[in-house]
Amino acid sequence: MTDAPMDHAETANGIARAWLTEMEACVRAEDYARCRAIFAADVVGFGTRTAIAVGLDALEHDQWRHIWGRIRGYTFLTDELSCARYGDGLWLGCPWISEGRGPDGDWRRRPGRMTAVLERRDGRWLAVHTHHSVVPDPAAQPRGYG
Repeated sequence: MTDAPMDHAETANGIARAWLTEMEACVRAEDYARCRAIFAADVVGFGTRTAIAVGLDALEHDQWRHIWGRIRGYTFLTDELSCARYGDGLWLGCPWISEGRGPDGDWRRRPGRMTAVLERRDGRWLAVHTHHSVVPDPAAQPRGYG
């Protein structure tokens, strides 16, 4: 069985960077409606706030709305982006940084990482799976971890 030839007009890196740029802008502006446009209705997401969100409504309600208004400076570190195309899909992994309030109320660095699976649907690249999480605190890891 042979696959149809892959469309090389769009590179994996270009698609991933464009998608990440849009996601970053949405988070910074707390623009939930705009961000929904780059996600599939049947997305499944994992996050720092929710273990699993099935569907776009759940992802917005259970993850985004609990995080975006409490952080600042959300930025993808696209120089560290890893990604690849596969047929009509693309996977990406990219670290990000932001700041959040610590227990003392002061802003603190909040590094994280994201993985996403995008599919081309009706000519648009939509996230069908995402996983956002903060980088684990090395001091909180059990001995011998990693």
